[in-house]
Amino acid sequence: MFYLSSERKEETNMELLEQILTPENLNKAYKKVCQNKGSAGIDGVTVDMVAEQIKEDNGRVLNKIRKRTYKPLPVKRVQIPKENGKKRNLGVPVVMDRIIQQAMVQVLSPIFEKEFNDNSYGFRPGRSCEQAVIKALEYLNDGYDWIVDIDLEKFFDTVNQDKLITIIRRTIKDGDVVSLIRKYLSAGVMENGVLKPTEQGTPQGGNLSPLLSNIMLNELDKELEARGLNFVRYADDCIILVKSEKAADRVLSSITKYTEKKLGLKVNVEKSKVTRPTKTKYLGFSFWATKGGKWKPKPHIKSYQKLKRKLKQLTDRSWSISLDNRIKQINYLIRGWVNYFRIANMKQAIIDIDKHLRTRIRVTIWKQWKRIKCREKALIKLGVEPKLAHQVACTRKGYYQICKTTYVQFAINTERLRKRGLVFLLDQYTKVHIECTN
Repeated sequence: MFYLSSERKEETNMELLEQILTPENLNKAYKKVCQNKGSAGIDGVTVDMVAEQIKEDNGRVLNKIRKRTYKPLPVKRVQIPKENGKKRNLGVPVVMDRIIQQAMVQVLSPIFEKEFNDNSYGFRPGRSCEQAVIKALEYLNDGYDWIVDIDLEKFFDTVNQDKLITIIRRTIKDGDVVSLIRKYLSAGVMENGVLKPTEQGTPQGGNLSPLLSNIMLNELDKELEARGLNFVRYADDCIILVKSEKAADRVLSSITKYTEKKLGLKVNVEKSKVTRPTKTKYLGFSFWATKGGKWKPKPHIKSYQKLKRKLKQLTDRSWSISLDNRIKQINYLIRGWVNYFRIANMKQAIIDIDKHLRTRIRVTIWKQWKRIKCREKALIKLGVEPKLAHQVACTRKGYYQICKTTYVQFAINTERLRKRGLVFLLDQYTKVHIECTN
């Protein structure tokens, strides 16, 4: 919201489209889109090809935008598998449209940031999942330990576009900008060569969609704040924290009605629930209580399971890949996972995972040695006595049995794996862990 006189406000808004279309802003958007890579849209133009496309266009797209004659191309439908076996619909705009959308985001985000709630953390500069979890912990440790988990069913696909545009118009008075947003919302989706209209929703995958989702859900934030409720929202993942089960049941019922009737969004009644911190899964985290009754964060069991599945894939002994490349991919996974959960308490759990990881790495190395002579020579080189090395190399035990023996563990020990470059979860955790004091 602008805190200016009506005359100056009108002037500023009239300048808004030109702010978006300045060479500086467009160049910044171009660099951002190229940095993010991504696949080509329906026109087949990649980020590596778009510079030539812009050169050939010679400003025609910008002129069409100014005259309101520009028509964005439909997005390409891509389906991404989810953990539950279902698929998530993503829309891939053409690169040119991604640049224009990013240019819009760069100008519009600072305007709407002034209106967004402090308890909203998703798709906002300087905010993260970690901050959202810390905020939830603050409420839990203040005694608000009954959780209302609101699940919005297919949020990005069900946003009421008319309601969204009405909300945007409260802040953005430049009709050219609003018209361009509307065009992107209704550009359509190309799926298997068939063009399908998009009369509702904001396709997940577009540069503009995260901002639009926050604009829509900010209405929910304002309602929760007006009711004096404690809540944390990250994109469409929202939890409300209250002090009793009775209050939680009441809030779940009333907020469900508000969300569906006032915002036109669908609440998944099967997944939305009243729960306790120990049974909550929020942004991959759960919570546990110390003997003193203080709540602490930990990775949810499903987060552990997901990590184990990925490590299992990366240590599959039938996967033909060099050990160095395998270690590189394992390290990338471990660093990313531990860094994400760095505020969590999980030391014992990751010690167990590390132990299993070492065994699986030894199995891959053992298989790569292949022949008896090769295994024998390798074991001797790694300090095993020749007689024992021969016996171990000639064993008929299975891969896992032999790799759990003292001799193989001695030869391929933890320190040697570290020197080879492998990062263990405990090492990374010790390096980055932050004790949550809330």
